[in-house]
Amino acid sequence: MEQLKHECGVAMIRLRKPLEYYRRKYGSYSYALNKLYLLMEKQHNRGQEGAGVGVVKLHSEPGHEYVFRERALGANAITEIFSNILPQFEHDGTDGLCPEEVERLSPFVGEIYMGHLRYSTTGKSGISYVHPFLRRNNWRSRNLLMCGNFNMTNVDEVFSSIVSKGQHPRIYSDTVVLLEQLGYALDKENHRVYRKFRDTLDDPALGLMIEDNIDMTNVLKGAAGDWDGGFVICGATGSGDMFVLRDRNGIRPAFYYIDEEVVVVASERPVIQTVFNVPRASVHELDPGSALMVSKQGKVEISDILGMGLNRRCSFERIYFSRGSDADIYRERKELGRRLVPDIVRAVDGDLDHTVLSFIPNTAEVAFIGLVEGFNSYLNDLKAGALLRMQAEGNMTPENVSKVLDRKLRVEKVAIKDIKLRTFIAEGNSRNDLAAHVYDVTYGCVEDGKDYLVVIDDSIVRGTTLRQSIIGMLDRLKPKKIVIVSSSPQVRYPDYYGIDMSRMSEFIAFRASIELLKERGMENVIKDVYENCRHQMALPAEKQTNAVKGIYAPFTQEEISRKMVEMLTPEGTDADIEIIYQSIDGLHKAVPSCPGDWYFSGDYPTPGGNRLVNLSFINYYEGNPDKRS
Repeated sequence: MEQLKHECGVAMIRLRKPLEYYRRKYGSYSYALNKLYLLMEKQHNRGQEGAGVGVVKLHSEPGHEYVFRERALGANAITEIFSNILPQFEHDGTDGLCPEEVERLSPFVGEIYMGHLRYSTTGKSGISYVHPFLRRNNWRSRNLLMCGNFNMTNVDEVFSSIVSKGQHPRIYSDTVVLLEQLGYALDKENHRVYRKFRDTLDDPALGLMIEDNIDMTNVLKGAAGDWDGGFVICGATGSGDMFVLRDRNGIRPAFYYIDEEVVVVASERPVIQTVFNVPRASVHELDPGSALMVSKQGKVEISDILGMGLNRRCSFERIYFSRGSDADIYRERKELGRRLVPDIVRAVDGDLDHTVLSFIPNTAEVAFIGLVEGFNSYLNDLKAGALLRMQAEGNMTPENVSKVLDRKLRVEKVAIKDIKLRTFIAEGNSRNDLAAHVYDVTYGCVEDGKDYLVVIDDSIVRGTTLRQSIIGMLDRLKPKKIVIVSSSPQVRYPDYYGIDMSRMSEFIAFRASIELLKERGMENVIKDVYENCRHQMALPAEKQTNAVKGIYAPFTQEEISRKMVEMLTPEGTDADIEIIYQSIDGLHKAVPSCPGDWYFSGDYPTPGGNRLVNLSFINYYEGNPDKRS
């Protein structure tokens, strides 16, 4: 219902055979580029503000470029990039050119490919912020192409660290800061190898020896030890070393596939399965804290760089962001829906005969399937109980049995999104009026004044669409009561690891809690939380706790939900409204492998999260709610 921007998507391909091998087997030198296009297109949902592609050539002669980039802005960036790149493949091997000549003449024929899909988490936009980033040097082994799916919570400290070493970053952003820190560590590694061989070799043999002996483990350990955040960082040197590093808590996802032809990395498992037509068991998750590295010679190594921390894999990945075609995610989303059945039964007073079940298109559809399956099980239990009672009472006639067995769920598609409507063409009240018509409704499936209408969504974060569109739209069907259900818990806290949920004042759960405190004469709680946040900010980040939890402590989830209803129900609504959220316990039982829940619980996985949430509340209290911490 409310589209969330979120962490970016990454894709990497490393060819392990000579280029001519792929032309002969697959008919084109563009084999890897075609695969990269598919990897990116199937992760399009992960970034629609921009995209970028990079390639490293391992066999370019001096005087010829060996690292190429193509970047573009906007939702159609992938199409624009590949429309520019693919026509460059005029040499397909039938014109008598050898592979080395083809690689020299076609810019995007190479051995290492990198793709990135961008969503901004900093509010900064423009082509200069689109990945991949490139650090140039005349020595191939010091060139660094980098992209990532990440957000750092201690970028100020890291920035100060690299400035103290004499570096002068040209842009203040976590991407540039990381690029420079990795570049500094790469320079040190080059110097290490140089010192090792300088007394026995002269140039150009010395330069080649440096390229052949770069140890990316040293580079990553030298750069990443102080990083606080969620990240998957991808990189390639101009001389042919490639790496992918994941944060120690597994906050951001990374999966890989390796065979004798390719090494592939992407943000989602089913994307690799589909593009390379391989079974699920062949695609592996990169362990938190580890790096997948491929040397210039093509040797693959997976090494523990940071140490594995506590499992804080992001649960929002499973609820919302990742493709539902993953077998585990599909099962988990169904279970999220199924676990809501008891609360909904209570909300409709157990009257299933007058309850219509539906969903808000399109991302809630799998949770809706689970919800329906749960209701079918519940209804079957009711039928079995009725038949047993009938048998005990001696009333098991064909007519009575048929009446019991004929009871069915009422499942309808009541909301249809009008994808042609574009509300950006209007401003102010006109825009709000258009927003109210983003969805069409299916008339005739709800009985006026008698039916309960239950609709499920995967998340209710800000409540804007509920207030401006959904509730009014559903009320036109004239149900007795509208029950709006979220398959995820209440979002109460900002995310600082890549999801666009950084302003606390936007969350309807936060605004409802503040209103409850004011209504009940508990404004002192707001001030106490503010003072506690200021106290926390005086402590080192690793000693801080989340003081903002005090805002929610006086209330139950149900009390906050009831206040949301008051705040979000448009004037003139006839139906009763109830909002039901998934419990945090229900979330963990449905999604046991990804317990990261800080946006719901406030239990941040790194010290930087606690520091930033305290700072966010200080900004809110002091009248700077839009100030980015």
